[in-house]
Amino acid sequence: MKVLFATYPMAFHTPGGGEIQLLAYHKHLPAHGVDVTLFDPWNPRFLEHDVVHFFSCVGGSVHFCNFVKQLGLPLVVSSSLWVTEETKHLYPIGEIHHQFSLADRVVANSEIECETLARIFNLPREKFVSVLNGVEQSFYEPVAPELFRGEFAIHDRFILNVGNIEPRKNQLALIRAMKSFPELKLVLIGHQRDPEYAKTCFAEGGDQVIYAGTLAHDSPVLRSAYAACEAFVLPSTLETPGLAALEAHAAGARIAVTKVGSTEEYFAEHVAYLDPSDVDSIAQSIRDALAHKRTGTSNALGTARDLTWQAVLSPLKDLYVSLLRK
Repeated sequence: MKVLFATYPMAFHTPGGGEIQLLAYHKHLPAHGVDVTLFDPWNPRFLEHDVVHFFSCVGGSVHFCNFVKQLGLPLVVSSSLWVTEETKHLYPIGEIHHQFSLADRVVANSEIECETLARIFNLPREKFVSVLNGVEQSFYEPVAPELFRGEFAIHDRFILNVGNIEPRKNQLALIRAMKSFPELKLVLIGHQRDPEYAKTCFAEGGDQVIYAGTLAHDSPVLRSAYAACEAFVLPSTLETPGLAALEAHAAGARIAVTKVGSTEEYFAEHVAYLDPSDVDSIAQSIRDALAHKRTGTSNALGTARDLTWQAVLSPLKDLYVSLLRK
Protein backbone atom coordinates (compact mmCIF):
# COMPACT_ATOMS: atom_id res chain seq x y z
CA MET A 1 0.00 0.00 0.00
CA LYS A 2 1.31 3.43 -0.97
CA VAL A 3 0.20 6.60 0.82
CA LEU A 4 1.10 10.17 -0.14
CA PHE A 5 1.62 12.60 2.76
CA ALA A 6 1.11 16.34 2.25
CA THR A 7 0.66 19.46 4.34
CA TYR A 8 0.45 23.22 3.81
CA PRO A 9 3.57 24.83 2.25
CA MET A 10 4.80 26.79 5.30
CA ALA A 11 4.36 24.00 7.85
CA PHE A 12 8.02 23.18 8.32
CA HIS A 13 9.17 26.79 8.59
CA THR A 14 8.55 26.56 12.35
CA PRO A 15 7.64 22.90 12.88
CA GLY A 16 5.49 21.95 15.84
CA GLY A 17 3.58 18.94 17.10
CA GLY A 18 1.65 18.41 13.87
CA GLU A 19 4.85 18.26 11.86
CA ILE A 20 6.52 15.92 14.38
CA GLN A 21 3.45 13.70 14.12
CA LEU A 22 3.66 13.65 10.31
CA LEU A 23 7.34 12.65 10.41
CA ALA A 24 6.67 10.00 13.06
CA TYR A 25 3.96 8.48 10.86
CA HIS A 26 6.41 8.53 7.94
CA LYS A 27 9.06 6.78 10.05
CA HIS A 28 6.92 4.09 11.68
CA LEU A 29 4.20 3.18 9.16
CA PRO A 30 6.53 1.09 6.94
CA ALA A 31 6.70 -1.45 9.77
CA HIS A 32 2.92 -1.79 9.33
CA GLY A 33 3.25 -2.44 5.61
CA VAL A 34 2.52 1.13 4.49
CA ASP A 35 4.89 2.77 1.99
CA VAL A 36 4.80 6.53 2.65
CA THR A 37 5.93 9.24 0.22
CA LEU A 38 6.32 12.90 1.22
CA PHE A 39 4.65 15.16 -1.33
CA ASP A 40 7.00 16.93 -3.74
CA PRO A 41 5.27 19.73 -5.70
CA TRP A 42 7.88 19.42 -8.47
CA ASN A 43 7.13 15.70 -8.85
CA PRO A 44 3.68 15.13 -7.33
CA ARG A 45 3.05 11.52 -8.45
CA PHE A 46 -0.54 11.53 -7.14
CA LEU A 47 -1.70 8.58 -9.21
CA GLU A 48 1.13 6.34 -8.03
CA HIS A 49 -0.51 6.19 -4.61
CA ASP A 50 -3.52 4.42 -3.13
CA VAL A 51 -4.44 7.08 -0.54
CA VAL A 52 -3.56 10.75 0.08
CA HIS A 53 -3.22 11.88 3.71
CA PHE A 54 -3.26 15.65 4.26
CA PHE A 55 -2.12 17.05 7.60
CA SER A 56 -3.80 20.25 8.87
CA CYS A 57 -6.85 22.36 8.06
CA VAL A 58 -4.98 25.67 7.83
CA GLY A 59 -6.70 28.14 5.51
CA GLY A 60 -6.24 27.24 1.87
CA SER A 61 -5.85 23.50 2.50
CA VAL A 62 -9.24 22.79 0.96
CA HIS A 63 -7.92 23.50 -2.55
CA PHE A 64 -5.33 20.72 -2.37
CA CYS A 65 -7.91 18.33 -0.90
CA ASN A 66 -10.44 19.20 -3.60
CA PHE A 67 -7.87 18.38 -6.30
CA VAL A 68 -7.17 15.00 -4.69
CA LYS A 69 -10.88 14.13 -4.82
CA GLN A 70 -11.10 15.29 -8.44
CA LEU A 71 -8.45 12.66 -9.18
CA GLY A 72 -10.68 10.04 -7.56
CA LEU A 73 -8.25 9.20 -4.76
CA PRO A 74 -9.27 8.37 -1.17
CA LEU A 75 -8.49 11.31 1.11
CA VAL A 76 -7.63 11.29 4.82
CA VAL A 77 -7.27 14.58 6.72
CA SER A 78 -5.54 14.97 10.09
CA SER A 79 -7.43 17.81 11.75
CA SER A 80 -5.06 18.98 14.53
CA LEU A 81 -7.93 21.19 15.63
CA TRP A 82 -9.70 21.85 18.90
CA VAL A 83 -12.71 24.07 18.36
CA THR A 84 -15.82 24.75 20.47
CA GLU A 85 -19.02 26.74 20.06
CA GLU A 86 -17.30 29.59 21.92
CA THR A 87 -14.19 29.61 19.70
CA LYS A 88 -15.48 28.61 16.27
CA HIS A 89 -15.77 32.26 15.22
CA LEU A 90 -11.95 32.35 15.25
CA TYR A 91 -11.70 29.83 12.40
CA PRO A 92 -12.77 29.72 8.73
CA ILE A 93 -15.53 27.27 9.67
CA GLY A 94 -17.10 27.15 6.22
CA GLU A 95 -13.82 26.27 4.54
CA ILE A 96 -12.92 23.65 7.16
CA HIS A 97 -16.40 22.13 6.83
CA HIS A 98 -15.84 21.85 3.08
CA GLN A 99 -12.45 20.21 3.62
CA PHE A 100 -13.84 17.71 6.13
CA SER A 101 -16.78 16.98 3.81
CA LEU A 102 -14.33 16.13 1.02
CA ALA A 103 -12.36 13.77 3.24
CA ASP A 104 -13.26 10.10 3.38
CA ARG A 105 -12.06 10.14 7.00
CA VAL A 106 -10.83 12.81 9.39
CA VAL A 107 -8.21 11.65 11.89
CA ALA A 108 -8.22 13.25 15.33
CA ASN A 109 -6.12 12.37 18.37
CA SER A 110 -8.85 11.49 20.86
CA GLU A 111 -12.46 10.38 21.12
CA ILE A 112 -13.52 13.68 22.65
CA GLU A 113 -11.96 15.53 19.72
CA CYS A 114 -13.83 13.32 17.23
CA GLU A 115 -17.13 13.89 19.02
CA THR A 116 -16.58 17.65 19.27
CA LEU A 117 -15.65 18.05 15.61
CA ALA A 118 -18.64 15.98 14.46
CA ARG A 119 -20.96 18.15 16.55
CA ILE A 120 -19.47 21.55 15.67
CA PHE A 121 -19.36 20.80 11.93
CA ASN A 122 -22.63 18.83 11.87
CA LEU A 123 -21.01 15.88 10.14
CA PRO A 124 -21.51 12.13 10.70
CA ARG A 125 -19.59 10.83 13.72
CA GLU A 126 -18.37 7.85 11.69
CA LYS A 127 -16.37 10.20 9.45
CA PHE A 128 -14.01 10.88 12.39
CA VAL A 129 -11.47 8.32 13.60
CA SER A 130 -9.29 8.56 16.69
CA VAL A 131 -5.60 7.72 16.36
CA LEU A 132 -3.73 8.46 19.57
CA ASN A 133 -0.66 10.63 19.60
CA GLY A 134 2.49 8.69 20.37
CA VAL A 135 5.99 8.94 21.72
CA GLU A 136 9.32 7.72 20.36
CA GLN A 137 10.70 4.80 22.36
CA SER A 138 13.83 6.85 23.09
CA PHE A 139 11.89 9.13 25.47
CA TYR A 140 11.42 6.18 27.82
CA GLU A 141 15.18 5.64 27.99
CA PRO A 142 16.87 7.54 30.86
CA VAL A 143 19.29 10.37 30.08
CA ALA A 144 21.35 12.09 32.76
CA PRO A 145 20.12 15.61 33.65
CA GLU A 146 23.73 16.81 33.71
CA LEU A 147 23.86 16.64 29.89
CA PHE A 148 21.36 19.50 29.48
CA ARG A 149 22.69 21.48 32.45
CA GLY A 150 26.24 21.27 31.11
CA GLU A 151 25.22 22.21 27.57
CA PHE A 152 23.58 25.45 28.73
CA ALA A 153 25.47 26.09 31.99
CA ILE A 154 22.22 25.99 33.98
CA HIS A 155 22.81 25.37 37.66
CA ASP A 156 19.51 26.62 39.13
CA ARG A 157 16.37 24.58 39.63
CA PHE A 158 13.97 25.28 36.78
CA ILE A 159 10.52 24.83 35.27
CA LEU A 160 10.53 23.72 31.62
CA ASN A 161 8.29 24.62 28.69
CA VAL A 162 8.87 23.11 25.24
CA GLY A 163 6.87 24.47 22.31
CA ASN A 164 6.76 27.14 19.66
CA ILE A 165 6.69 30.55 21.30
CA GLU A 166 3.34 31.99 20.25
CA PRO A 167 0.08 33.13 21.89
CA ARG A 168 -1.57 29.68 21.65
CA LYS A 169 1.22 28.18 23.73
CA ASN A 170 0.62 30.95 26.28
CA GLN A 171 4.19 31.37 27.55
CA LEU A 172 3.46 34.96 28.65
CA ALA A 173 0.89 33.78 31.20
CA LEU A 174 3.37 31.16 32.40
CA ILE A 175 6.02 33.84 32.84
CA ARG A 176 3.57 35.84 34.95
CA ALA A 177 2.76 32.76 37.02
CA MET A 178 6.46 32.17 37.59
CA LYS A 179 6.65 35.44 39.56
CA SER A 180 5.26 33.34 42.43
CA PHE A 181 8.41 31.17 42.27
CA PRO A 182 11.40 33.54 42.44
CA GLU A 183 13.61 30.65 43.51
CA LEU A 184 13.05 28.89 40.16
CA LYS A 185 14.12 29.72 36.62
CA LEU A 186 11.89 29.16 33.59
CA VAL A 187 13.56 27.46 30.61
CA LEU A 188 11.89 27.88 27.22
CA ILE A 189 12.77 25.62 24.28
CA GLY A 190 11.21 26.14 20.85
CA HIS A 191 10.98 28.18 17.68
CA GLN A 192 9.94 31.82 17.94
CA ARG A 193 6.87 31.35 15.74
CA ASP A 194 5.64 34.83 16.70
CA PRO A 195 8.78 37.02 17.10
CA GLU A 196 6.93 39.99 18.61
CA TYR A 197 5.22 37.76 21.18
CA ALA A 198 8.57 36.15 22.00
CA LYS A 199 10.14 39.59 22.46
CA THR A 200 7.37 40.50 24.91
CA CYS A 201 7.88 37.23 26.80
CA PHE A 202 11.62 37.73 27.15
CA ALA A 203 11.20 41.34 28.26
CA GLU A 204 8.66 40.46 30.94
CA GLY A 205 10.53 37.39 32.10
CA GLY A 206 13.84 39.15 32.52
CA ASP A 207 16.58 37.20 34.26
CA GLN A 208 14.14 34.52 35.41
CA VAL A 209 13.70 33.26 31.84
CA ILE A 210 16.36 31.25 30.02
CA TYR A 211 15.75 30.78 26.30
CA ALA A 212 17.58 27.64 25.16
CA GLY A 213 16.66 28.06 21.48
CA THR A 214 15.60 25.02 19.51
CA LEU A 215 16.71 21.43 19.94
CA ALA A 216 16.39 18.62 17.45
CA HIS A 217 13.48 16.41 18.38
CA ASP A 218 15.71 13.33 18.54
CA SER A 219 18.43 15.08 20.56
CA PRO A 220 19.43 13.42 23.84
CA VAL A 221 19.88 16.97 25.17
CA LEU A 222 16.11 17.46 24.90
CA ARG A 223 15.46 14.26 26.82
CA SER A 224 18.00 15.40 29.38
CA ALA A 225 16.07 18.66 29.80
CA TYR A 226 12.96 16.67 30.76
CA ALA A 227 15.05 14.77 33.29
CA ALA A 228 16.59 17.94 34.72
CA CYS A 229 13.48 20.08 35.21
CA GLU A 230 11.55 20.39 38.45
CA ALA A 231 8.34 20.22 36.42
CA PHE A 232 7.23 20.52 32.81
CA VAL A 233 4.43 23.08 32.30
CA LEU A 234 2.26 23.41 29.18
CA PRO A 235 -0.27 26.22 29.73
CA SER A 236 -1.56 26.32 26.14
CA THR A 237 -4.98 27.71 25.31
CA LEU A 238 -5.68 24.21 23.92
CA GLU A 239 -3.83 20.93 23.33
CA THR A 240 -4.67 17.61 21.66
CA PRO A 241 -2.91 16.64 23.95
CA GLY A 242 0.54 18.15 23.32
CA LEU A 243 3.36 15.91 22.12
CA ALA A 244 5.88 17.63 24.37
CA ALA A 245 3.72 16.84 27.41
CA LEU A 246 3.52 13.18 26.38
CA GLU A 247 7.28 13.06 25.89
CA ALA A 248 7.97 14.80 29.21
CA HIS A 249 5.71 12.33 30.99
CA ALA A 250 7.39 9.40 29.27
CA ALA A 251 10.70 10.75 30.54
CA GLY A 252 9.34 10.78 34.09
CA ALA A 253 8.89 14.54 34.58
CA ARG A 254 6.27 16.07 36.83
CA ILE A 255 3.60 17.65 34.61
CA ALA A 256 1.21 20.61 34.75
CA VAL A 257 -0.91 20.91 31.62
CA THR A 258 -3.87 22.83 30.24
CA LYS A 259 -7.28 21.29 30.83
CA VAL A 260 -8.54 22.62 27.49
CA GLY A 261 -8.57 19.98 24.77
CA SER A 262 -8.05 16.24 25.06
CA THR A 263 -5.40 16.24 27.81
CA GLU A 264 -7.57 14.53 30.45
CA GLU A 265 -8.32 11.65 28.06
CA TYR A 266 -4.58 10.92 27.97
CA PHE A 267 -3.27 11.87 31.39
CA ALA A 268 -6.26 11.11 33.67
CA GLU A 269 -5.23 11.76 37.28
CA HIS A 270 -1.48 11.51 36.67
CA VAL A 271 -0.78 15.23 36.14
CA ALA A 272 -1.81 18.64 37.49
CA TYR A 273 -4.31 20.62 35.38
CA LEU A 274 -4.60 24.37 34.84
CA ASP A 275 -6.92 26.99 33.40
CA PRO A 276 -4.81 28.76 30.75
CA SER A 277 -6.79 31.99 31.10
CA ASP A 278 -6.00 32.30 34.83
CA VAL A 279 -2.44 33.09 35.97
CA ASP A 280 -3.27 32.05 39.54
CA SER A 281 -4.48 28.68 38.26
CA ILE A 282 -1.21 28.20 36.37
CA ALA A 283 0.75 29.05 39.52
CA GLN A 284 -1.33 26.60 41.58
CA SER A 285 -0.82 23.85 39.00
CA ILE A 286 2.94 24.33 39.33
CA ARG A 287 2.63 23.92 43.10
CA ASP A 288 0.53 20.80 42.57
CA ALA A 289 2.99 19.36 40.09
CA LEU A 290 5.94 20.02 42.37
CA ALA A 291 4.13 18.09 45.10
CA HIS A 292 3.98 14.98 42.88
CA LYS A 293 6.69 12.36 42.97
CA ARG A 294 8.80 11.93 39.88
CA THR A 295 7.62 8.69 38.32
CA GLY A 296 10.74 7.62 36.48
CA THR A 297 10.33 6.61 32.86
CA SER A 298 6.94 4.99 32.31
CA ASN A 299 5.70 3.28 29.18
CA ALA A 300 2.02 3.90 29.62
CA LEU A 301 1.02 6.93 31.70
CA GLY A 302 0.27 4.66 34.63
CA THR A 303 -2.16 2.61 32.53
CA ALA A 304 -2.00 -0.50 30.39
CA ARG A 305 -1.81 1.55 27.17
CA ASP A 306 1.34 1.47 25.07
CA LEU A 307 1.78 4.94 23.58
CA THR A 308 4.86 4.29 21.48
CA TRP A 309 4.33 5.34 17.88
CA GLN A 310 4.74 1.76 16.73
CA ALA A 311 1.78 0.71 18.88
CA VAL A 312 -0.63 3.59 18.26
CA LEU A 313 -0.44 3.48 14.45
CA SER A 314 -2.23 0.15 13.94
CA PRO A 315 -5.67 1.86 13.64
CA LEU A 316 -4.27 4.17 10.96
CA LYS A 317 -3.11 1.20 8.86
CA ASP A 318 -6.59 -0.35 9.27
CA LEU A 319 -8.17 2.94 8.17
CA TYR A 320 -6.13 3.07 4.98
CA VAL A 321 -7.03 -0.54 4.17
CA SER A 322 -10.74 0.14 4.72
CA LEU A 323 -10.66 2.94 2.14
CA LEU A 324 -9.23 0.62 -0.50
CA ARG A 325 -12.23 -1.68 -0.12
CA LYS A 326 -14.70 1.04 -1.14
